[in-house]
Amino acid sequence: MVALPRFEKKRLMGLIVALSFGLTSLFAVLELGVLVPATFVFGFLVLLPVVAILGADAPFVSSPDTAGTTNVETESTDEGPVVTLRRRYATGEIDEAEFERRLDRLLETEELEGAVDRGGPRIRDGRTAEIETESDSTFP
Repeated sequence: MVALPRFEKKRLMGLIVALSFGLTSLFAVLELGVLVPATFVFGFLVLLPVVAILGADAPFVSSPDTAGTTNVETESTDEGPVVTLRRRYATGEIDEAEFERRLDRLLETEELEGAVDRGGPRIRDGRTAEIETESDSTFP
C-alpha cells in the first residue's frame, strides 16, 4: 500500500489557494466558461473551509504530533543522529559492531562540540589546549 503525502495545515491551505487561483485564472484566460466559477467555488468556498474546520482530521493533513516528520520518501530531519543510528540498528541496516563504532564517534563529536560551544578547553590528543578568541589576541 502506498502512503499518501501529508502536509501541515497551513501548507495545505496555501497549496489549495495557489492551485485554485492558478486554475481559475487559467480557465478564465482559456475562456472555458463554467469551469471558472466552479473552480473558484470548489477551491475557495469548499476545500479551504473543510481543511480549516477539520484540521488534523482532514485527509492529507498531518496531526500536530507528527507535524515535524516528513514523508516516507525522505528521512526525518528533526530526529537526532543517535536516534537515527538506533533506528538503523533496530531495522538491521547496520550490525552491532558498526552501531557501537558510530555511536562512540557521535558521542566524542558531541563532547567536543559542547566544549567548543561553551568556550571551554578543546581536547586534542588527550591534552587540553585553550581556545584563542578574538578578544585574547592583540592587533598591532
